[in-house]
Amino acid sequence: MKALALALLLPTAAMADPDRIFILAGSHHIGTEYDFQEVNPGMFLTWERQTFDFTFGGYVNSYGMGSVAASVAYPIARGEDWSIDVFAGLATYFGTTNPDIVPMAGLQSRYGPVFAQYVPVPGGQYIDGLVSFGLTFPVGPR
Repeated sequence: MKALALALLLPTAAMADPDRIFILAGSHHIGTEYDFQEVNPGMFLTWERQTFDFTFGGYVNSYGMGSVAASVAYPIARGEDWSIDVFAGLATYFGTTNPDIVPMAGLQSRYGPVFAQYVPVPGGQYIDGLVSFGLTFPVGPR
């Protein structure tokens, strides 16, 4: 089952040329008394398609361990240099107090080179939500 879930995280060969790179810098855990790591370097590649955007990458999670994640985003509103999207995906959290594969969903926004994501965690055991942020740049021919 874990192997199948991880295989679903991998981008397909049909998405060979990414359109955007995201450099994750950190996060802020909302509504917690725990001391999570909030410096979370990582890199994600995004393939912007007609209806959905597909993202895949890796990062240092809030437990100080490596994770990979994949997500699909649907644009709510988009301009030339900004966007607001809803997204959903999966992230790995092997060796932590979380399940090995964790579902996630929320809102993400981009303005110029800055991006942020908000993931609510209703009824969460350790946190009420998570905000992550960093920089993003287009790649490849435009």
